[in-house]
Amino acid sequence: MTEEIQQQQEVPYPVNLKGELEEPLSQLLWSVKAFLLVPHFVVLLFLFLGFALAWAISLFAILFTGRYPRRLFDFNLGVLRWTWRVWFYGNGALATDQYPPFTLKAVDYPADLDVAYPEKLSRGLVLIKWWLLALPQYMVVCILGYLIFMITGFAQLAVFLTERYPRDKFDSVLDMNRWVYRVAAYAALMTDRYPPFRSGE
Repeated sequence: MTEEIQQQQEVPYPVNLKGELEEPLSQLLWSVKAFLLVPHFVVLLFLFLGFALAWAISLFAILFTGRYPRRLFDFNLGVLRWTWRVWFYGNGALATDQYPPFTLKAVDYPADLDVAYPEKLSRGLVLIKWWLLALPQYMVVCILGYLIFMITGFAQLAVFLTERYPRDKFDSVLDMNRWVYRVAAYAALMTDRYPPFRSGE
């Protein structure tokens, strides 16, 4: 068991979240980004209804076959990817002024998310990992969400006053978002590897 855990630690975690700070940033655009993102919020509302349905179907598919249907996996990955782009543009990072694209696919954008497709998933874990095993992670994510908003609030003030986004603040926000999306992918049944209790790569 110890050797198996060590081997997992040596292999990169299957959820790969990236974000590149784009400067210079507008000193005032942050104040209207929430309004500009309204069309995305509307689309994401419907996408997450599809996400929930795909999740439920996949749960039973994994339970009986040990496999996540590839098309449903790609769809749910696309929804998470779209969400991360919107979050990166908006108050989840405020690290680019480039408007996020309306697509589930990977495109040239300063924020991206990828999850390695698992060839096999545990049929037993699927019943407990998304609620019982993930419960401690959910509590951490709630705290991280609060911290992310606090730090991006400080960052937008810094951009307004100095036209600079403090690099250490961006790195902290990116690390915390990486943790959040690892938990999201785990809860979405996309991996059996438990999210590490650490930020960073």
